[in-house]
Amino acid sequence: MESYEVEIKGKTYPVKSIRNLCGHNIGHYLIHASKTVPIVKSQNNDRMEEGELYAIETFGSTGRGWINEDGDCSHFIKSLDARPVPLRHPRAKALLKHINENYGTLCFARRWLDRDGETG
Repeated sequence: MESYEVEIKGKTYPVKSIRNLCGHNIGHYLIHASKTVPIVKSQNNDRMEEGELYAIETFGSTGRGWINEDGDCSHFIKSLDARPVPLRHPRAKALLKHINENYGTLCFARRWLDRDGETG
C-alpha cells in the first residue's frame, strides 16, 4: 500500500498504512474475536489456525498513518459477555430490545438506529 500515492484536488500525497489498526479473526456472532492481523510488521505473535475465519483489513491514509480515538464514536457493538443490567426507563428497554433483535453482538451505527426510529 505504501508504494502508492493518490492525487486529491491536484495535489499528490503518499499513502501510509494506519499502524494502529488491524484485521482480526471472526467468531460465531463475534465480529472482533481474540486474534489480530497487523497491517505492518509488529511484535504480534498470534498464529492463524486451520478452520479460523479472518477479516484481513487494510487501512490507508494520506495523513500521519495513526488513528487517535477522540470525538464522536460512529460504530458500536454489544459485548458477547456483557452482563445483564436492569433498565428502568421504557425507551432504554425498547432500544436494547431493538439492538438485541436486529444486531445482537454485530456492529451497528447510530445512524441505523436513527433510521429505524429508535433514538427518538
